[in-house]
Order: sequence, then structure tokens, then C-alpha cells
Amino acid sequence: MPKKSVNQKAGDKDISTEERIMEAARVVFTRKGFAATRTRDIAEEAGINLALLNYYFRSKEKLFAQIMQEKVQLMFGLVFPIVTDESLSIEQKIEKIANGYIDLLLQNPDLPIFVLSEVRNNPERFAQSLNIAEVMASSSLVKQLQERRPDIHPYQLMTSIMGMLVFPFVSKPILFPGNDEQTDVMFAMLMEERKKLIPQWIDAVLNC
Repeated sequence: MPKKSVNQKAGDKDISTEERIMEAARVVFTRKGFAATRTRDIAEEAGINLALLNYYFRSKEKLFAQIMQEKVQLMFGLVFPIVTDESLSIEQKIEKIANGYIDLLLQNPDLPIFVLSEVRNNPERFAQSLNIAEVMASSSLVKQLQERRPDIHPYQLMTSIMGMLVFPFVSKPILFPGNDEQTDVMFAMLMEERKKLIPQWIDAVLNC
């Protein structure tokens, strides 16, 4: 195997350090939010000095923008390919959204609180960057709903679906107090059951 050049080795080191900073930022921003986080907190979490962090990311705002874009894309990016897929029936879309979101949130339980709280602080920026309203308005899901139930506004359907998916994770600390393995297993089992229940509930609304 050929040896790496000095430039290649330096590049590998740069990528490693930058990713270490990004991972630390994910942890600290999720735990504290943007306002309460200091760049020093991120540097300490990453195990580097503040000067090195400033070398890679000139400001807390720049680092947060990258983390926030990543988190928002993770949370909302799953829905867009599904709602715009004309090959799927409305029932198949609901089932895919329920399965995909619950799997995503079981792996990233802090995601909803982090994204929703930060989006609430700056709704215009994220609405413009994601174009959620435009994507939804032109999606095949909306067209299918209008054909099936023209009396139901698409907003009502999507907010009901997202509420049923996201709220259990937001309310978990209250409804499922405790931070032990048994509680997590029980919660995960309920969420697996919810994958089947949500499509059934939505189907009942669409066909009533």
C-alpha cells in the first residue's frame, strides 16, 4: 500500500479535528441550546483549546448554523421524499412516515425538543430554507387527500400525524419518568406498537 503524503496526512488530521468539534457541538447545543452555549463549552467537550476551535469555526453562530441545518434536515428530510412520491398510495405514505419517523426518533430522542425549540426562536429562517409549505402544497399526498377528503384541510392531516409521532418523545420525561433501561425498553415497545396504530387511526379518519 503506498504511503500517504504529508499533505494527505495533514488533511486527514484536519478532517478528524473538525469532525471532533462538530460532534462536541452536537452534544453541547442539544444539551444547552444556542443561547446558553459558549464556544469554550464546545472546546472542552471536544478536548481541544479554544484557539483551535476558533481556527476551524470563526464564531458560535457559524458552527450552530451547520449543526442546526444538519438537525433540521434529519427531522424534516425524511418526510419530503415520501409525500412527493406519486407511486405510493396515501395509506402507504402514512405507513412509511410513521415507521421512518419512529425509528429516527428512537435513535435520536433529543432531536424534536432541540429542533422545535430553536425553530421557534427563528421561524422565518428555517421556513425559508426548507420551503416546507411549498413542498407540501405541491405534493402528491395533498392531491390524494383532496380527492379522498376535500373537507379536510391538508394542514389538519399533517399536524395530526406529526403530533402523534413527535409528542410521545417530547413528553417522555413526564409520562415515563426515570432514566433506566427498563423504562427505555417499555417506551420502545410502545413506539413499535405505535407504528401500526397511527396508520390505523389516520385510515379511520380518511374513511369515516
